[in-house]
Amino acid sequence: MALFPQNALNDGVRKREVFGWAMYDFANSGYTTVVLTAVFNAYFVSVVAGGASWATLAWTLTIAASSLVVMLTLPALGAWADLRGAKKRLLGLTTATCVLGTCALALAGPGSLWLAVAAVIVSNVAYSYGESLVAAFLPELARSDSMGRVSGWGWSLGYVGGMLALGLSLAYVLSASARGVPATSYVPVTMLITAGVYGAASLATFLLLRERAVPAAAAATDDGGIGASLRRLAGTWQHARRYRDYVWFLACSTSYQAGISIVITLAAVYAKEAIGFTDTDTMLLVFLVNIASALGAFAFGYWQDRIGHKPALQVTLVGWLVMTGLAVASTGPVLFWIAAVVAGLCMGSSQSAGRAMVGLFTPEDRRAEFFALWTFATRLSAIIGPVTYGLFTMVTFGNHRAAMAVTALFFVGGLLCLRRVDLSRGEAASRAVTPPEPGI
Repeated sequence: MALFPQNALNDGVRKREVFGWAMYDFANSGYTTVVLTAVFNAYFVSVVAGGASWATLAWTLTIAASSLVVMLTLPALGAWADLRGAKKRLLGLTTATCVLGTCALALAGPGSLWLAVAAVIVSNVAYSYGESLVAAFLPELARSDSMGRVSGWGWSLGYVGGMLALGLSLAYVLSASARGVPATSYVPVTMLITAGVYGAASLATFLLLRERAVPAAAAATDDGGIGASLRRLAGTWQHARRYRDYVWFLACSTSYQAGISIVITLAAVYAKEAIGFTDTDTMLLVFLVNIASALGAFAFGYWQDRIGHKPALQVTLVGWLVMTGLAVASTGPVLFWIAAVVAGLCMGSSQSAGRAMVGLFTPEDRRAEFFALWTFATRLSAIIGPVTYGLFTMVTFGNHRAAMAVTALFFVGGLLCLRRVDLSRGEAASRAVTPPEPGI
């Protein structure tokens, strides 16, 4: 059986276009890997904030602020993109903004807290916009029974991109450290490397990916489509009962993604503070996690299509519970390395499964909007999870193990909400004719 069968794709979709779409995952994964997970988060806490008692909370609040901006703006932006047929146009703008924001992080150093905060917020907001917009192309490319594997192609290639950005950064850090160069000099260079990989790799997306959506009639109104976008979004909430399985899945995503957000944004901090890892150790650890994530996302996509999206996601959430237990029990590097491999396998598979399930629940004329609502849920989780962790470390006087133990509750919540999701009913609702909203 071919690994990349043509019959997994919709009519008129060529494999090179799917490659171009997947290359965006390749491009933007370096941002989360290097900036949010491996390098800049620990640098922010220890250098920019000077290792103060409030430093971890300051980092989590910064991530929360960027997530709040996304929550307040992206759903309406997604509705606007659907009305105007402008997903690709907006993707270009958000990509350029994230690349420039990541370059700005190179200017952050000891004492430049507000510069670092502003650059993280701008870059992370733009990254989140881009992640949502590119995901909205998935139903246009993949057949409904192949969403899992096609989503997995993108996620697995994404982790390869993350490894490239991290590998180049690690090579530079090792070289600089051998010459006695301090972190205040080599961390800024890793930000420029990450921005360069993002910008260069994303060119394949804009060259190969087609925009199939066409502007709706409401986009030609005098308000430029903005008012129609907001009315359209309000209509989705009003008809939420028709999409109750999607709503339950959003609740599930909010819960389990809160736990994943903790792992993404605080893994390096936990490794350094609770396990005693050096910067080089942490980068090697995240490199291993990316390898496991790539393998997990790719293989899991095929398995997910075979056994069903819901049971497959349930398995990964149980895996996350195992990972948190291992991380809390770790008193040395060996058990923590094992926990990291489990995290990687679960990371790739759960992220791929989530995107595929959204694709099944999404009405054809509301793709950007529904994926934006999913991103709303994940950004809410990016506030709840890391801030909860930061508050626990503050009130327990730096007890990172206690904060990690609390993380398990988010995965339990995800499992409970997932029980209420009926995939067949949710997919049927997405294929029904959407009632018109007043005034559109």
